[in-house]
Amino acid sequence: MGKIGKISFFLLFVCCLHVTAQKTGMQSSAMSLGENSVYEAYFKWGLIMSRAGEASFSYDRDHSVSGASSCYSLHFRTTKFFDNFFKMRDTISAYYDNDNRLVYSIKKSDEGDYYSVDELKFKSEEENTKIHSRRYASSRIKIDTTLTVTGDVTDLLGVVYYLRGINRNKLRHGDTFPLTAAIGRDLVKMRFIYQNQSVVDRGNVKYNTCYFKIDIFDEAFESASASAEVWIGDDDNFLPIKVRAKLKIGYAEIYYKNSSNPAHPLKCRIEIKK
Repeated sequence: MGKIGKISFFLLFVCCLHVTAQKTGMQSSAMSLGENSVYEAYFKWGLIMSRAGEASFSYDRDHSVSGASSCYSLHFRTTKFFDNFFKMRDTISAYYDNDNRLVYSIKKSDEGDYYSVDELKFKSEEENTKIHSRRYASSRIKIDTTLTVTGDVTDLLGVVYYLRGINRNKLRHGDTFPLTAAIGRDLVKMRFIYQNQSVVDRGNVKYNTCYFKIDIFDEAFESASASAEVWIGDDDNFLPIKVRAKLKIGYAEIYYKNSSNPAHPLKCRIEIKK
């Protein structure tokens, strides 16, 4: 994937546990048009835990891309402190048709001395999904290839809304959900494995959550088994509350901060009285 790609991947991955997968055509009642949510990202190496950046997500109607009716977008920026080590100003937009199928994705990466644009065009066929992947950098095409996938596939932004569409009331320990993410010329395989219900404690607030382990088969992670973990709010919104990725050079974590216009009341949130 390359050094820049690996760094972008693990930082954005912990922010991107959202949206739906191609081929499922799943319309999730967990989301509503106009939803916005904000997350804080942290990076830990050794005993140091540094606030790495902030991610904001928005979901609304959008017909600017042919065949699309809605768009889910991520805006991610590193903090001033983290800019000294690795500056990121990334935007990803995923466009869906009326049947909630992913048709187009664009990622714009501004990493200080490196700028690139990744485009993915999805076309569903009877047995497979064809993905035309292109990457532009410094006025030059670096990737221009077609990927073929059997089964559920998504872009980088599209990892966990795939899970937001399932019936959480029917989850059982060990339930497994396989998924493929298209990133540049790579097809990254992963699977979500449901563990149990869990409580996430964030200062004066606690959240009731559904806890998943994630196997990610990519060399950026220390091992494939339990490469990452995600805690999703145990209510009808099924919003990610906490994500933790174990990397070769430390840990990346993301925490839910706030949201507006959710489809349902955030019943998973519990205020702690003092």
